[in-house]
Amino acid sequence: MNMNGPASMAQKERLQTCQEIAKRLHEVYGNDVLAIGVYGSVSRGTDGPFSDIEMFCVLRDSAETVDKSYEWSAGPWKAEVNVCSASILLKDAATVEDRWPLTHGPYFSPLRLYDPEGFFQRLRLAAESPTKEDFRQAIHEILVGEMYEYVGKLRNVNRNGPSTYLPSLALRFAHYGAMLIGLHNQTLFSTGAMVLPEALKLPHRPKGFDHVAELAMSGDLAQPAKIVSACEDFWKGLVAWAAEHDYVIHSKRIPF
Repeated sequence: MNMNGPASMAQKERLQTCQEIAKRLHEVYGNDVLAIGVYGSVSRGTDGPFSDIEMFCVLRDSAETVDKSYEWSAGPWKAEVNVCSASILLKDAATVEDRWPLTHGPYFSPLRLYDPEGFFQRLRLAAESPTKEDFRQAIHEILVGEMYEYVGKLRNVNRNGPSTYLPSLALRFAHYGAMLIGLHNQTLFSTGAMVLPEALKLPHRPKGFDHVAELAMSGDLAQPAKIVSACEDFWKGLVAWAAEHDYVIHSKRIPF
């Protein structure tokens, strides 16, 4: 057995492995299997020689709901198979959360290995169902739950240290800034590796985001003063952006 981590694998071989896994899922779950699909880079045909395998196995709804994940390494390759009841997957697809631009791509275009009843079309319709207000709520949650908190941490570190935490904070500013831009534009990112480059191509970016993103992508995170200045500028841009688009950062003193 290969004990040296991922080994190079041709796309054809990876797809054959997906079919092998699908066959085993049919053996284990029998007539309960409603649909099986592949998502991620394999479904898009952009998988590299060391890419892993990601799959859905959708089960018919019954009295007992199922929501489990198998994740394992077979030596030269790794796979993750999410096994869940149809209602759970449909509900997840229709939900907008803070990482929606990165997490919801699989619901729109899985590679269908088994789908005799057209479940994946229902899944796509569920993924297209969120309203503008759903996206607005997710944006509000990031602005307060993440960005407001991060700028407080930034100011604490700038005053009291340790400055070694600043590169990590800069990466979080960049990542969640990209999520805000994706949510605002209701646009999915193709993969985690492309979040920042793709966010930089979208319209309506808050002022200051580009600089933080460029610092993160270049790895130019060794100078504390530069990081603090860039993140503060981005926060100032976020406040103006939120006001422009009627996103709420500040509420009344106690809202309940």
